[in-house]
Amino acid sequence: MRLLWIICVLTGSLPAYESKSVTGLFSSSNAMGSGGQRIVKFIFHGKNALISCQIDNVTLAVREAGALYLFLEQEWSAVQESQDVSCSEKLSKAHIRIPLMESEVNHTMPYFQYPQTWHVIYADKHTCAEKDEKLENKVIKFSLTLLNPDLAGNPLDHFSGEESGLNDFYFLLVLAYFIAACIYIQPLWQAIQKSGPMHTVLRVLSTSLLLQVAAAFTNYLHLSRYSGDGIGIPFMGSLAELCDMISQIQMLYLLLSLCMGWALSRLKRAHGKPLQWDSTPASTGIAVAAVITQGILLLWEQFEDTNHHSYHVHRSTAGILLIVLRVILVMLLAATLYQIITVERSTIKRDFYIDFAKGCFLWFLCHPVLVAVSVVFRQHQQEKLITIGVILCQSISMIILYRLFLSRSLYWEVSSLSSVTLPLTMSSGYKSRNYS
Repeated sequence: MRLLWIICVLTGSLPAYESKSVTGLFSSSNAMGSGGQRIVKFIFHGKNALISCQIDNVTLAVREAGALYLFLEQEWSAVQESQDVSCSEKLSKAHIRIPLMESEVNHTMPYFQYPQTWHVIYADKHTCAEKDEKLENKVIKFSLTLLNPDLAGNPLDHFSGEESGLNDFYFLLVLAYFIAACIYIQPLWQAIQKSGPMHTVLRVLSTSLLLQVAAAFTNYLHLSRYSGDGIGIPFMGSLAELCDMISQIQMLYLLLSLCMGWALSRLKRAHGKPLQWDSTPASTGIAVAAVITQGILLLWEQFEDTNHHSYHVHRSTAGILLIVLRVILVMLLAATLYQIITVERSTIKRDFYIDFAKGCFLWFLCHPVLVAVSVVFRQHQQEKLITIGVILCQSISMIILYRLFLSRSLYWEVSSLSSVTLPLTMSSGYKSRNYS
C-alpha cells in the first residue's frame, strides 16, 4: 500500500503526455509574445494524412486573420535559434498556411516519401505587431486532430510516425508474458516459497519482473485508447513510466549490492571458506548511493522531456548523465567481477560469475548502446528502436539471471561440493549457530 501511494503521488506530479487530439484556446497575446503560438508536433507519413481543426468563433477568426502555419522540424529549429529573423520572415518560412475561415477546416497533407516531423503554429494579424501595441487578448476555442493514413490509406490513424507499431508490440509483449506466466509461475512460486539459498534474489528479481509486466500492460492500455481518440489514458502512460523507473532502480540495487557484497566478503574470508554474500555497510552504501543518483536523474528526465516514453533518445542533460552513470556502473561491475573471476579456482563458480556478468552487462549496456546506434536511423525510427530494443534486451537479461539462480543442475552440482558454495546463501551461518 505504501508503494502504491508513492506511485500515485509521483504519477500525479508528472507532466501529461502530449496528445495528438488537442483542445484549447488560440490566443492572440500568446501568439504575439512568442512569434506564433505553438500547438503540437506530429510526424506525418504516407499519402492522405489529414489535419482537421474545429473552431467555435468563425467570425472572430476571419476578422483577426487567424491561420495555422506548418513548419518542418529542421526549419522550425532554425528560425527558433536564429536571432536575425524577424517575426514576419519567420512566418513566411512556413511550408503550409491553413486559413481558419470555416467552423471546420480539413487539410490533406502532400505526399512525401519518408515520414517528416511538422510543427503546427497559430498566428493572426497581431502576432507580428509592435510589442507596445495595446492588444485585447482574444481567444478562440479549438479542437485539432492530426491523422495518418491507416493500412487501407484512409486518414484514421492517430499515431505519429515514431509511435506507429508500438501498440502491436506491447500487445505481443503482454501476450508473451501471459504465456510465460502460465508455464513458469508454479515452479517459480514453489522455488520462492521454499525460502532456500536463492530466496532473496528470486524475490527481488520477480518483483522487478512484475513491475516490467505492469509497465507493458499499462502502456498497452494507454496506446489502445490512444489509437481511438488520439488522447489515450495519460495516467496509465505515466504509471507505466513509474513502474519501469522503480524496476530499473530495484535491479540496480540488486546487481550492484551482490557484486560489492561478494567482493568485500572475499577480502575478509579465510582461504577455503565457502563464498557467501555478506552485506556490509560499505556495499550497502555504494548500492544506495547509485540508486539515489539514478532515481534523481530518472525523475529529472521525466520532467525535462515533455514527450514521454519509458525509454528516451537522451537528448536532454539528464539523459546524457544517465548514460554516463550506466557506463560508469558497468565499468565498476566489470572491475569487481573480473577481480573475483581471476582469483576463483573453482571452474563451476567461475562459470557462475561469467554468466552473471553477461546478465549484468546486457541489462545496463543495452540502453547506452541502442542510443548510440539510433543516431544512424531516421528520427521517427529512433524512439521505436530504443523502446523495443531495451525491453527485449532486458527481458533476455532477466532470463539469463533466472536460469542462473533457478538452475537445479548447477545448484545441486555446486552445493554437493560444499554446504555453502553459491552466493547469497545463509545456510552456513544458520548451521553454525544451531550447532553452537
